[in-house]
Amino acid sequence: MGGYKFRKQHPILKYVLDFYCHKVKLGVELDGEIHNSKGQKFYDQDRTENLNIYNIEILRFKNEEIINDLSKVKKRILNKLKERDE
Repeated sequence: MGGYKFRKQHPILKYVLDFYCHKVKLGVELDGEIHNSKGQKFYDQDRTENLNIYNIEILRFKNEEIINDLSKVKKRILNKLKERDE
């Protein structure tokens, strides 16, 4: 993705990120239906806040976004990679 390397299912602290780019400390999470539940939303928010303490930013995408508009998802990821690399 634009020359940036991602690790799949990468462990950080007590979490496992779907995709992680170490160079710019960017995690990408793909969220299915389970992430709509109240308990999971709380867990996801807490997890994101804990990772932010270490300057790790998380981008979240619903599965529907991936299926329906992958090019838009890729563009958002690439823009964030460039922004964090400045």
